[in-house]
Amino acid sequence: MKKYPTGSQRTHTTAPLKEVFEELLEAYRLKDTFSEKTVIQEWEQLMGKTVASRTQHLSIRQKVLYAKISSGPLKKEMMMNKSKILLLIENKYGKGVVKDVVFL
Repeated sequence: MKKYPTGSQRTHTTAPLKEVFEELLEAYRLKDTFSEKTVIQEWEQLMGKTVASRTQHLSIRQKVLYAKISSGPLKKEMMMNKSKILLLIENKYGKGVVKDVVFL
C-alpha cells in the first residue's frame, strides 16, 4: 500500500532554510513587503542609537521611506545626507527596496 499517489511524492532532497524562505516569499509576492518591514525593524542598527532615539515614526509607502524626526538640526543633517542613507539601505537590503527618503 502506497502512502502517496504517483506524481505527488515528496522529494528527499534537502535545501537550506534561507533558500526555501526566499522561494516562498517570491512565490507569494511578499519579498518587497518583507524587505520594507526589515528596513523599519533594523533602523537602529542601520542609523545608530542617536538617530533611532530621535525618530518618532517610520513608514514605507510606494517605495518611499517616511521618517519623522524630532530634532530639527538632525533632520537638516539627514536631508543633506539623503544620498548616503539611500546608499546604506541599498547596500544592505538590495536595490529597489527604498527609492526615496522623506524626513518629516
